[in-house]
Amino acid sequence: MQALFADENVAVREFGAGPPLVLLHSLLADATSFDPVVPALSRDFRVLVVDLPGFGGSAPVPGGLEAVADRVGEAVRAATGGRPAAGLGNGYGGFVLLLCALRHPELFDRLIFADCGACFSEPGREAFRGMARVAGEKGLPALAETAMRRLFSPAFQAAHPALMAERRAAFLQTDIGVFQNACAALAGLDLRPRLAELRASALVLVGEHDEATPPAMARELAAGLADARFVMLPDCAHVPQLQAPEMFARETLDFLQR
Repeated sequence: MQALFADENVAVREFGAGPPLVLLHSLLADATSFDPVVPALSRDFRVLVVDLPGFGGSAPVPGGLEAVADRVGEAVRAATGGRPAAGLGNGYGGFVLLLCALRHPELFDRLIFADCGACFSEPGREAFRGMARVAGEKGLPALAETAMRRLFSPAFQAAHPALMAERRAAFLQTDIGVFQNACAALAGLDLRPRLAELRASALVLVGEHDEATPPAMARELAAGLADARFVMLPDCAHVPQLQAPEMFARETLDFLQR
């Protein structure tokens, strides 16, 4: 079932029943990237799969990442009736979740950050600047191979051609302006000084072979949080829910059901 929240600006698909669990997707992979894990997660939770502003059925929001986080927070509050939820963000969705939890701490009682961090290195920042520039000059098709390489290891790509075609098609549906704004926001973001403000328990997951947000970023995030557990996912890259859905769901549920 899909519903619209935040003055009908944010599309949310709902599955299952129980305590709310909010899923926020990556910049390079839309909300359907969670489809392989939704059946397992929705057996015990009311899973709310959000189209981030500017993606899928959600309207773009003017302003920077703070505006994105506030719009998501507004939708979460409406969808849960103000009941504290567990939040899971992958990649860009993890950064949105982190900022949303800092700005609206009452919304989340547990946090799962999958393949993200609190700040990129200078080479990471420059990669985002470069992608934004190429998107504006040549369009998203010129970035498709770069996007797939940031999402999946070469060996996984070679072994799963149908999934790669599906993921390329999804990436090419991204609004260029939204993509460029997100790249600019991530290139300038540094939330490390604020990490200690978060009191909710957290799980930090990262794929062993993630090139987009390397394991060192995830370790730094976990170290900066007051109550965090770090887990490396073997043989995975940036979207482990697509590469190893059973392992991803198992780690998520193990943390949430403690």
